[in-house]
Amino acid sequence: MEWDTRLIHDGQEPDPLTGAVNVPIYLSTTFRQSSPGVGTGYVYSRTGNPTRAALERALARIEGGAGALAFGSGLAAISALVMSYPKGSRIVAGDDLYHGATRLLELSRTHGVRVDFVDTTNLANVRKAFASGPPVSLLYLESPTNPLLKITDLKAAAAIARRGRATVAVDNTFASPVLQRPIELGADIVVHSMTKYIGGHSDVLGGALVLRTQELLDRLYWFQNSAGGVPSPFDCYLLIRGLRTLGVRVRQHVANAQQVAEYLSHHPRIVRTLYPGLPGHPGHEIARRQMDGFGGMVSAEVAGGQRAAIGVAKRLKLFTLAESLGGVESLVNHPALMTHRAMPLAEQKAKGISGGLLRLSIGIEDAEDLIGDLRQALA
Repeated sequence: MEWDTRLIHDGQEPDPLTGAVNVPIYLSTTFRQSSPGVGTGYVYSRTGNPTRAALERALARIEGGAGALAFGSGLAAISALVMSYPKGSRIVAGDDLYHGATRLLELSRTHGVRVDFVDTTNLANVRKAFASGPPVSLLYLESPTNPLLKITDLKAAAAIARRGRATVAVDNTFASPVLQRPIELGADIVVHSMTKYIGGHSDVLGGALVLRTQELLDRLYWFQNSAGGVPSPFDCYLLIRGLRTLGVRVRQHVANAQQVAEYLSHHPRIVRTLYPGLPGHPGHEIARRQMDGFGGMVSAEVAGGQRAAIGVAKRLKLFTLAESLGGVESLVNHPALMTHRAMPLAEQKAKGISGGLLRLSIGIEDAEDLIGDLRQALA
């Protein structure tokens, strides 16, 4: 089946009991057992819920995994993954990540886990990390990254990790399964903040881990069930609804983002435009090879630094000044003062997150209107 058909039908068959076309919302927290320890397979909604199971089944089929685990947020999913590595483990991670992931990885150091951050866009850094120091347990990647939209060659990085007998996890939030399927490229675990493109309407929190093997699924399920950071049945229903329109939405995000990026790349007040769909982007060729589109996120640095960037953000009318991304509406974010504010200033500068940087989540409005809004804000 083609993608849009799969997004609507995979794992979302009509309810066998009633024939309902939409997956029912099972609000019950507990389930009857015919005899102690004998029942339908559902015991308690933290442990398992039919609506959540439908969401997890759909995610696994779409990403190509043995199974999936849904969580109450993206950070809850990342937390379960990081928690699953005990004292003495070693994690190698990209140096430009969602800052919440960076904080969790840094926190794991207090539990005796060694974490090394490297620029994974240069595969020599990945090889060096595996060749020196203790064995690596987990290679944690983002591509495209947040907020600098760097691209890592996932297939090549996964091959390095495989030779080092390490597990590979890829945060696929920015791409979504419509544009990139990391398991097909060699990853073992796919991470999603479903709050973003999968939910798609800025009205529900959710996270997910999609696992290549049953062994990984069983291991991570233990942490999902034990920590209990699961989404409600209603949240799962909304996320299933989001999956069904994901294909058509993402294609419009990508088409709009390409036009916005091309406009900004020629604007005299923009110092640099970061978008993998631009031929001058250092990861353009890799992105073209491993993605089915370049995504809906564009970052741009305004000439004049932080004061100028804040002025542009405040003058925008169609773009809402807000955190998050991936909704149908366009958003503008100032990473240095918003999503990455907790990062020390020296670290921001070292990573290239300047005061003039704006991160744009391009929505599905008419591209001409979005460009017109940017034009007046930059005037």
